[in-house]
Amino acid sequence: MAGKAIYAALMAVQSELKAPKGQENTFGKYRYRSAEDILEAVKPLLKENGLYLRISDTVELIGDRYYVKATVTAVDIATGDAESATAYAREQTEKKGMDAAQVTGATSSYARKYALNALFGIDDTKDADTDEYTRTGRSGANQEQAKKQTQPPTQAQATAVNDAHAAMKELAAEMQRINATKEEVAGICRKLFGKASSRELTAEQLRKLTANLAAEIMAGVA
Repeated sequence: MAGKAIYAALMAVQSELKAPKGQENTFGKYRYRSAEDILEAVKPLLKENGLYLRISDTVELIGDRYYVKATVTAVDIATGDAESATAYAREQTEKKGMDAAQVTGATSSYARKYALNALFGIDDTKDADTDEYTRTGRSGANQEQAKKQTQPPTQAQATAVNDAHAAMKELAAEMQRINATKEEVAGICRKLFGKASSRELTAEQLRKLTANLAAEIMAGVA
């Protein structure tokens, strides 16, 4: 078990670390930070606090798809104590303009970014309590239905509302799992469906968005 010193050092790094979103996805029109941005910002703080960073990848077959598992480990150079965080990213079957090695490299970079986020307490997401979900607790279609509802809904209407609500919950869970930001999700909604946000999507579209979210974000930051 790691000693108190490494936790104190990590707390110092986390409190001082500033890694602004210096990159821009021109298609989705949102800003983001890359793994390289985080590493550039954190290296001086690691030196100040007597830590070094070790990053490694493994490729794991989960179901019928390959995932890159990135592990980021901070090691206290005085004691040898270590603390790690991991993150997964799924490889795309193909990506236009990239060979297989480049696809794996892009996936690795994406996984490393979120492992770094976890280790250094970088909040790259709006959690399930945000505009994308629980500020209203329902999609845009559901909001309109609630406004117009002056009589009890039919069974079909109730089923549609529940389905959209369940699909939005699935999206919120996926956003939290991969640390996706509201801006990233909005950009992908524009790209895939021509909609300003997930609140304007149907249940079917929400599930398609959820299934493709990680791959679309990775494609945007690669």
